[in-house]
Amino acid sequence: ADAVDELWRAPAAQGDILVFLPGEREIRETAEHLRRQLAQQHRSGGPPAEILPLFARLSQVEQERVFAPSRGRRIVLATNVAETSLTVPGIRYVVDPGLARVKRYSYRSKVEQLQIEPISQAAAQQRAGRCGRVADGVCIRLYDERDFAARPRFTDPEILRSSLAGVILRMKSLHLGRIEDFPFLEAPPRKAIADGHALLAELGAVDDTGELTPTGAELARLPLDPRVGRMILEARARQALTEVLVIAAALSVQDVRDRPLEQQQAADAKHKPFDDERSEFVGTLRLWQWIDAGRGGHGPAGGGEPEPDRPRLSNRQQEQRLREQFISPRRVREWRDIHAQLHAVVAEQGWRLNASAASYEQLHLSLLAGLLGNIGFKADDDDGYLGARGIRFWRHPGANLSKKPGRWIVAAELVETTRLYARGIAAIEPQWLPPLAGHLLKTQLLEPHWEKKAARVVALERATLYGLVVYNDRRVDYGGIDAAAAREIFIREALVASLTEDAWDARYPFLAHNRKVLAQVQELEHKARRQDLLVDEELIAAFYAAQLPADVCSGASFERWYRVEVQRRPRLLQLTREELMRHEAAGVTSEAFPRTIRLGGIDCAASYLHEPGDARDGLTVTVPIYALNQVSEARCAWLVPGMLAAKVQALVKSLPQRPRARLAPLAGFAAAFCARVPFAEGDLTQGLLDAVRERTQLPVQRGDFRLEQLSPHLFMSLRVVDEHGRQLGIGRDLAALKAELGGRARSAFQALAALKAPAAARSAMPGAPPEAAAAAAPDAAADATADAPADARVDARVDARVDARVDARVDARVDA
Repeated sequence: ADAVDELWRAPAAQGDILVFLPGEREIRETAEHLRRQLAQQHRSGGPPAEILPLFARLSQVEQERVFAPSRGRRIVLATNVAETSLTVPGIRYVVDPGLARVKRYSYRSKVEQLQIEPISQAAAQQRAGRCGRVADGVCIRLYDERDFAARPRFTDPEILRSSLAGVILRMKSLHLGRIEDFPFLEAPPRKAIADGHALLAELGAVDDTGELTPTGAELARLPLDPRVGRMILEARARQALTEVLVIAAALSVQDVRDRPLEQQQAADAKHKPFDDERSEFVGTLRLWQWIDAGRGGHGPAGGGEPEPDRPRLSNRQQEQRLREQFISPRRVREWRDIHAQLHAVVAEQGWRLNASAASYEQLHLSLLAGLLGNIGFKADDDDGYLGARGIRFWRHPGANLSKKPGRWIVAAELVETTRLYARGIAAIEPQWLPPLAGHLLKTQLLEPHWEKKAARVVALERATLYGLVVYNDRRVDYGGIDAAAAREIFIREALVASLTEDAWDARYPFLAHNRKVLAQVQELEHKARRQDLLVDEELIAAFYAAQLPADVCSGASFERWYRVEVQRRPRLLQLTREELMRHEAAGVTSEAFPRTIRLGGIDCAASYLHEPGDARDGLTVTVPIYALNQVSEARCAWLVPGMLAAKVQALVKSLPQRPRARLAPLAGFAAAFCARVPFAEGDLTQGLLDAVRERTQLPVQRGDFRLEQLSPHLFMSLRVVDEHGRQLGIGRDLAALKAELGGRARSAFQALAALKAPAAARSAMPGAPPEAAAAAAPDAAADATADAPADARVDARVDARVDARVDARVDARVDA
């Protein structure tokens, strides 16, 4: 502004001023500043000034203003388009800040960058030459001579600033050898060559060895940018060629929509009917259809419903129609020319256009094939998108969309100015990506596991495309990827796990057999209170692995094999007790650990558990409610023969040190006591007290046995149930259970006695069968000497034995 002010005020200064600026934004800001500054000078008597911007996006009418004659002096604010592309008449003065916006391709982020850079010496000389066309002029450089001398002599050639994918593709098709060996005047850097190869691989044009694929050979025959060519090839396959030719041509020219500086809102209102909610490409097709309608066309190009037939407009009428809609006629002509060229290329290949309009999916799948590196995902609430290779970009402010795009988008191009902006945006679906980008997806298999319902080993697959997660937790058959690992998981999580849990909905005989044998061994462990009898799962898995073929890794493959093999080996995959046990469980017999214990005159079911800390750890006896009051505390203290020695040893161990020392070794004393004393006769504590006194010759008292030091499993756990088997109470303190449930026990006992009395009376009536009378007689005799009524005792013997004795005899044989 200071340089312009100096030139404007000079008394002898004549002619127009040309100011070079990097870009459109800088031109707009400078124009606004100069208008205010020069308006003040004009009010003070200075000459009037006309400020004219000049950049590529201006409408044709606005650009032509710089060539029109003017009565006063002009200040032209231009980008480097005024260096060589055109000559502005009347320029006597040039202001050169020494900066320009240069288009460069970033090999790292794979995007076009329009960065402001210092111009070269050659460009500076070219700018200075703009002021000497009609007469001697003056160029003011806003940088010093040292800065000028330090600048490169020439601007970098375009081959150093562009993607080389097209060059590499053409060289491969012409068999010109490796690009690294080609004698370029200025050889491109190796990273540019590597980037070109990577882009061709993305498009599917070359294979892993760098040779052309069939797709690459077809692309090489098209005189087009590889990305555009890939879109056209995909459109041919997806019946969207008509629409993609229109869009490909539009991508090759500047946007035909004009936005004059003074009429931006009016222009936006005229352009709004063409906007689509999800895709700028669809908006482009609508605009093409509208333009085509003015030429007498009526068929849609994928942009919507066809318009009714209308008369063809003259060229002047069509141009007027376009200008009213703020559409540039010149750019429309360029668009139509490029479309005609693309149409000719397609015709040469013998490809046919689609007769019916392509769907949204067909169109955008075709475009996506050439733009896989330009996808983006909106991961949070702000307006930014996470793009390929970790970049972040934003929707261009001038995007022609009526609504915000979706979470997944594709962009025609990514250009970096003040920010990295996406132009030509369309919403896409992430499920479209795997079929198109399967060769680029990086997959990761997580958590392979057995699925009971599917009866196969499944892994969760995660796929990423250039760092973007395309899908997560997709269930895939792991057997088809790693059969050996799937076989291991099948054996471990299906076959072995089925022994202890419902891991597989299968009804094979060997599974039922193995579960039963395993349960028997586990029961021995609980009785012996040892965890070293059952072999570990690895040995069981090894048993299955030794017999299963290598290709069996799922329920289906197992079924096919087993159906045939079991005909030859009926006991196939059946484990034996010896195979499941590390060693024999000496002393664990049905006599030492019976399945039933007689309490209160009836046989009660006994169960064993080795689980320290559990309420049922040790021996648990199930007692019917009606027999609770008849249970003896003295009998409960004896437990079972197999647990008596451990309890006796724990009792004597709780004695004071002096008598305990005379009993050493305690284990030997306990074993001798158990062998000498009849089991379950009398009071255990009293009998043990007598034996201790006899052995130690000391006045040991009953209170010297400190019962609180004994482990809980050395006391019988009583589980009280009602007539339906429902638990009413459980505990190791018999007195507490009787205090809590004693009244209910009496009522149950009396009700049972009332039910049994009529039956006993009938059995004693004259005329009753002799066998009934004979059966009733001994029962009545026994009950007459018992504390409980006769009917209750008969019921106890019958019911308890029906529930427990049959199973006890069978299991006792297995244990023995």
